[in-house]
Amino acid sequence: MTADSDSRARRRAESRWPASAAILVAVALNVAGHSADTSVVRLVAAGITLALLVPLFVVNPRRLDSETRWSRGVSIALAVVLAVANQVNVVAVVVDLVDGTADGPPLLLTALQVWVTNVVAYALLFWELDRGGPVARGTLPRTELPAADFAFPQDTYRNTAPEVAATSSERADWRPGFVDYLSVSTTNTMAFSPTDTMPLSSRMKLLMIAEAFTGFVLLALVISRAVNILS
Repeated sequence: MTADSDSRARRRAESRWPASAAILVAVALNVAGHSADTSVVRLVAAGITLALLVPLFVVNPRRLDSETRWSRGVSIALAVVLAVANQVNVVAVVVDLVDGTADGPPLLLTALQVWVTNVVAYALLFWELDRGGPVARGTLPRTELPAADFAFPQDTYRNTAPEVAATSSERADWRPGFVDYLSVSTTNTMAFSPTDTMPLSSRMKLLMIAEAFTGFVLLALVISRAVNILS
């Protein structure tokens, strides 16, 4: 790689901070949960998540422009740990909502915490898996990228109005970043289906099904419990 191409790759490489900030928010919400039944799981998951985040900061403190096999594995493992731990919290919240014996306001707050963490966890999974992950998307030439798991609107803009096409993947070499995957995760869990971004691979379709189902169950039970509290 020449010095000029290396400079371009570094300019395109994604900042670490949006994803890291989301991880820290998710960990804080996880630790702040009110369910005593999952306190050990929540604390252990938070400790593991933070322990995995530290070496990733050492490898890429500012921009995601370098990667090794182990750092790639650690990065994916972090997202998986956060997602699995939150599913345990989801089950605990669902049990408490169905049981009806827990105090209403704290339980509804816990459900909100779990819902937000669910959005972040799936956003991280999408971000880590699509097109080889953030480092590959930010440093590799487009012809060397792995097959896409998502089709973003920018991937199809080339035949639209000039001012819109100017930001397309083909003309501007646009690459999705963490905020794009956070948007996909948020709209999927609120609309219970894809909106402007379409899943292309089976693994992403399965992940989106799991996220939408979790969001639907939480929302349905929370609305039911809120109605009971108000009445």
